Amino acid sequence: MRTYELMTIHRPALEESDVRDRVTDVEKYLENAGGKVTSTDIWGKRRFAYEIDHLSEGYYTVVTFEAETEAVDGLDRMLSLSDEVLRHKVVRPGA
Repeated sequence: MRTYELMTIHRPALEESDVRDRVTDVEKYLENAGGKVTSTDIWGKRRFAYEIDHLSEGYYTVVTFEAETEAVDGLDRMLSLSDEVLRHKVVRPGA
């Protein structure tokens, strides 16, 4: 398994508790796919440097996890289809 970091930006119309629920859903998905979540950091609502979909702020979260490539592909697909996620990025730290 490799180590990855996932950064997501959720829509500002969500409540902070809803954002936490969505992050919990991501963690459950990773664990069900055989991965292991090592840390979760919810940054809260932040202002963007430029507008995204006519929005100027959103909720930032960072999840560090270990997983196989297939689980990361499924996670990417799931987040791409989610209307509540404005942007997401999965990276391998140090790579």
